[in-house]
Amino acid sequence: QVQLVESGGGLVQTGGSLTLNCTASGNTFSINHIGWHRQAPGKQRELVAFVSSVGSTGTTHYADSVKGRFIVSRGNAKSTVYLQMNSLKPEDTAVYYCYVQVLTSPYTYWGQGTQVTVSS
Repeated sequence: QVQLVESGGGLVQTGGSLTLNCTASGNTFSINHIGWHRQAPGKQRELVAFVSSVGSTGTTHYADSVKGRFIVSRGNAKSTVYLQMNSLKPEDTAVYYCYVQVLTSPYTYWGQGTQVTVSS
């Protein structure tokens, strides 16, 4: 089992920055991907960014809507992930969920989410 805890959400002005943190515990040796989804009110949950464990530093992937503004990175322990959010826009307002992909069932674990609100 893997447990995920997010932190770092809050209120920020348009153009500001915020960094989200996620720490995984449990059977973290099996983590293959780790990253973030978000869900805005009335919208579908969408992938924001993730890091693949393939390679020494992993391979990062970003949604087009955040590419160039957000940076996803792994911590030294490989069981943490950060989302550096820059140039924030009101449309970035959402609940952000940390997730991990593992090699065994149930394959995907989710955190409980952290609220990010960007004021105009």
